[in-house]
Amino acid sequence: MTAVALVNAAAGSAGEDACDRVAAALGKVGMPATVEAVPPDQLAARAEAAALAGAELVIAAGGDGTVSAVAGALLGTKAVLGILPLGTLNHLARDLGISFDLEQAAAVIGAGQQRVIDVARLDDRIFVNNSAIGLYPLFVADREGQEQRLGRSKRLSMFVAGLRTLARFHHHRLTLSVDGQRSETIETPLLFVGNNDYRFDLGKAGRRDSLVDGRLGVVVMRPTGRAGFFLAMIRALAGRSRPGDMIRLENVQRLTVASRRSRLTVSIDGETRLLAPPLDYRIEPGALRLFAPG
Repeated sequence: MTAVALVNAAAGSAGEDACDRVAAALGKVGMPATVEAVPPDQLAARAEAAALAGAELVIAAGGDGTVSAVAGALLGTKAVLGILPLGTLNHLARDLGISFDLEQAAAVIGAGQQRVIDVARLDDRIFVNNSAIGLYPLFVADREGQEQRLGRSKRLSMFVAGLRTLARFHHHRLTLSVDGQRSETIETPLLFVGNNDYRFDLGKAGRRDSLVDGRLGVVVMRPTGRAGFFLAMIRALAGRSRPGDMIRLENVQRLTVASRRSRLTVSIDGETRLLAPPLDYRIEPGALRLFAPG
């Protein structure tokens, strides 16, 4: 099998020897591959080029942003996705049961067990985990800005960003249309859209029980103040959410989000974008082939 491994050199735990470690891990399981270090903004283009050149396997070595970029480039091609978790956050790998240990993750690829999972799309951008509008994108943008401009650690950046995001607490007025059939205008501090349903209870928060249900996991936080929002999140993590805390929209295949604002700050698999509404979310069932435990 012709394989190309794309290493995001900027991934949180990659390290300067990442390419050597990836090559060694794949070699141990009899999967020789061309290993390349690729800048984050070139991952999608390089993955697409590898697939068009005949690569049967394209491996994303990095975090969720790396996996999302490579996965989007492989849709519609014959190449299969492999995942080697090297980033700070590896939610898809975790939900697929792929070990964060490099050699064990490589062994999954070497075993050759293929699975098909859903992906979600926001306009022309594929995401494998989630997207959000409201407080969370502000938090992500603040955290990334501190890391890049000030060189702060991720932990410190997250703490400071959390405090500042709460200080800037506000609501968005959004009009939601579900599957093109019904529309409702809402006020919310946070709209969350997942590739399949997410859990919010303590111990399982941020996890998915399935990646093949063929639906978007849509959660809308009800209007509240800072204290109310904070308490609602604590209750969600403890598995004790109240009906007044959030609304979960069921069986959504397509969601359109309109706003009077000319631009909305949106997070997509941990990255932030300024996008012009209306935003078009939709699920693509069984669109992605990858190596993962059965």
